[in-house]
Amino acid sequence: MTVKIRKGIALSLALTFAAGLFAGCAGNTGNTGNTGNTGNTGNTGNTAAEPEAGEGKAAEGKVIELKMWGGVPAEAGPQAVVDAWNAEHPDIQVEYERFVNDDAGNLKLDTALATGQGADLYVNYAPFRLQKRIDSGMALDLSEFTDYNIDEKIGPDAALWKVNGKYYGMPTTKSASFVWLNKDMLDAANLPIPPLDWTWADFREYAKKLQKDNVWGMVRHESFFMTPFNGAMATVGVTKADGASNLDHPILKEGFQQWYDMMFADKTTPPYGEQITSKMPVDTIFLKGEAAMLDAGGFIFRTANNLTEYPRDFKIAFATTPRISTELKDFKYPGGVSDVIAINPKSENKEAAWEFLKWYADGGILEMAKGGRIPASGAVNQDEAVKMLLTGVEDKYDVDSLKKVLFNDIPTYLESLPPQIVDARKEEYEKFFLRQTDIDSALANMVKKHNKFLEQNK
Repeated sequence: MTVKIRKGIALSLALTFAAGLFAGCAGNTGNTGNTGNTGNTGNTGNTAAEPEAGEGKAAEGKVIELKMWGGVPAEAGPQAVVDAWNAEHPDIQVEYERFVNDDAGNLKLDTALATGQGADLYVNYAPFRLQKRIDSGMALDLSEFTDYNIDEKIGPDAALWKVNGKYYGMPTTKSASFVWLNKDMLDAANLPIPPLDWTWADFREYAKKLQKDNVWGMVRHESFFMTPFNGAMATVGVTKADGASNLDHPILKEGFQQWYDMMFADKTTPPYGEQITSKMPVDTIFLKGEAAMLDAGGFIFRTANNLTEYPRDFKIAFATTPRISTELKDFKYPGGVSDVIAINPKSENKEAAWEFLKWYADGGILEMAKGGRIPASGAVNQDEAVKMLLTGVEDKYDVDSLKKVLFNDIPTYLESLPPQIVDARKEEYEKFFLRQTDIDSALANMVKKHNKFLEQNK
């Protein structure tokens, strides 16, 4: 994240995975005055009110066509969402366009936005990409709409996505992150489901006790390699009081060393090089019973719920991402809200896009729960969302532990490092985990590169 977005996005991190996650499904929920500001409550429900002609409603006999771009495969929920909307709104029809959420896929989306090639709404998955689109004039300031209060509906974590005090997109999902646990293996080892505030020392001991022949104690999805470290940085600060890099903080050193020791001393988790070079499918390994714990996100539900392709006979329980150190009393957890949907200012049907976006956030999104996309709006009932998430596989999960992680009061964060430093950090920790350098040298090089970046971007 650039210096600019660190200033632009509010730093309030008080929201939990739970607060306002799924309160009150359908029915009468408060649409409020100014977007992002407290206003007079009104009557909404799950379907947006019909707009007047010229305000999102098609002229007589004309059908408005919208295109929504997102990174989730159509069959994992988006197509069901737009089909439901299209059935209810014959005058406003939505088409879903999937882009792969990588550099090439985002470039394809940005090109469509810039050239007007059919992109009325689109999903942002990272703050730095949203900032870039705001700077390029490709994200509409949502404060021009005054009939929906994002702060009230989505909750305090939504404010992390504000830029200069305004919303240029609506967060729609909870970014759920878990340690997935093989409950049968826990029971066999006489280990309880971990408490919310467990630490990496606890994590390491669990891995030792759960490891056995042909079973890893723990595996971590590649996209989650740095989540414990990012949570620590959100607590101790990316920079020190004097503005210098804080990437060599002792707690970060402790975390890197513990993970290294799990790889090479305990041998309870795969060595970094082995996992990366083999492109190890850690989700499949966990679901096959070849790992007792998996550090990953809610996206794993797409495969975990597919018992046809990934059959299993064990129950899955859940825990939070463990804190690196007991010293981190106010550790920030990966999560918050995400899937931030923006409207293209160049769209000829901005009002219709807004009507769809409100409907999507306040109930239409429920179809996405089947693929692990957990609704963020307080207009969505939490029990209904969990029911949709686990339909047909309820007996394969410890539902109480899932709800405990989702609906508890734990502070979250958004990634606060700019992409250039994310890459520079990776270059250095890879050398350490590949045993090409020691931890002190790796951290020193991270700090050197970070300080150079900070100096150049004052």
